[in-house]
Amino acid sequence: MSRAILEVEALDAWYGAARILTDLSFELRSGEVLALLGRNGAGKTTTLRAVVGLVARRRGRIRIADREVAGLPPYRVARLGIGFVPEDRRIFSGLTVQENLEVGRQPPRAGVPVWSPERLFGLFPALAGLRHRPAGRISGGEQQMLAIARTLMGNPAVLLLDEPAEGLAPRVVDHLAETLRGLKGEGLALLLSEQNLAFAGVVADRVCILEQGRVLHHGTMAALLADPTPAHDHLAL
Repeated sequence: MSRAILEVEALDAWYGAARILTDLSFELRSGEVLALLGRNGAGKTTTLRAVVGLVARRRGRIRIADREVAGLPPYRVARLGIGFVPEDRRIFSGLTVQENLEVGRQPPRAGVPVWSPERLFGLFPALAGLRHRPAGRISGGEQQMLAIARTLMGNPAVLLLDEPAEGLAPRVVDHLAETLRGLKGEGLALLLSEQNLAFAGVVADRVCILEQGRVLHHGTMAALLADPTPAHDHLAL
């Protein structure tokens, strides 16, 4: 087994006086997908935001490739190889598809795939014919693909995705699942926040089920699909 590329140990996080995460620990290896599952308010999004430094008050250890990042601002975390695709996508609607990709560009990073606009247009063929169109004038599914592609332009070692399948048509969800499996095959590590067990089940290797900011179940996705009792107990199925 390869060493963990991302390690989270005893992570606590607060929004103001409200404690959202309590003693969260997990690790993620290159070429692996870990799904964080849970109901709304379980702490999935807060976990991703805490990892990338977007939660001001947090405690615990967060390491990427053995480098401690828990106290770093988000831009420095990104430069160390963590890419984040938020649920609301945050595309620049007034810029073209091509210009959005250029915004995300970072230098190549040793040991991880190197992405260019042309390579990304091969990964997302629907975007290729839209490269000169303002991003605000493409569909929701195309915007989700663009958000992922723009993050990949940073050549991350770890890709965090918050509810990537939310609100997408089934055909687009199927293409997204195929794309994420392809990225895993490239050696990328993916941390996925998701409520959709069916979607997570086709892309994830391991799963953590969260409730009230705690890990209540941790295991392989294959074991959870074979015995979905923990999912029925803690997810809105």
